[in-house]
Amino acid sequence: MEGVSFCPLFLRWNGILLALGIALGALLFALEANRRKLDPEVVYYLFMPLLVWGLIGARLWHIFTPPLSSVQLGLTTRHYLSNPLDMLAFWIGGYGLAGALLAGILVLVYFSRKYELPFWELTDSIAPGIALAQAVGRVGNYFNQELYGLPTNLPWGIFIRPPNRLPGYEAVEFYHPLFAYEALLNLANMVILLWLARRFAEKLQPGDVFFAYLVFYSTVRFLLEFLRLDVALVGGLNVNQAFFGALFVVAAAALFWRHRPAREL
Repeated sequence: MEGVSFCPLFLRWNGILLALGIALGALLFALEANRRKLDPEVVYYLFMPLLVWGLIGARLWHIFTPPLSSVQLGLTTRHYLSNPLDMLAFWIGGYGLAGALLAGILVLVYFSRKYELPFWELTDSIAPGIALAQAVGRVGNYFNQELYGLPTNLPWGIFIRPPNRLPGYEAVEFYHPLFAYEALLNLANMVILLWLARRFAEKLQPGDVFFAYLVFYSTVRFLLEFLRLDVALVGGLNVNQAFFGALFVVAAAALFWRHRPAREL
């Protein structure tokens, strides 16, 4: 595992980039909240609950929808339920972004109601920061030799070391760098969201930027799942692709309903 050694500590690049992504995302959240005239202190109040519950949600999603690589190592849902301490061993197995999104939304709902905060303004403020955090964090998958796609002969195919190849692909060396595709598309998502928030400020309703984030990202994840080898299957269904497909429908329908042409009486 690659990283930086500060004896006696060893920091893995994946963790470093994930922490950097979270820090940059929080900074952008603070800047957007300030631009929207929200109390900057709200970012500090929300940061730790969003971080902690986001990690818990992501972990639970992994536990109940483990990808093929985890299943092949015996890290199934049954294993975690039979060995509950492994649930807390965050270095075993992985995380699922869908769970982090769901947990984060619930945290925002709870705090906005408890402290009478503008929920939709908060979601609009945080959406670009989420996209930025995802973009930076995904680069860490390169160092872990994970989140790669189908075999490819394209010039930008990534070499995967033999120990990190899935069974049946031991002889295949180069694969689609799905982490890079997603990182670049997340950066594009961030730029588009910031542009929309400024270019159409007078036409957008609170929450529109957040729904735009969901539409863009769910489209990206749904399509990239067609290239992914290490999928999470539940009853033979790619659960991540199904989730993000459903999320796209909900977010797109919400935007359409909010901006539907007024009926003439």
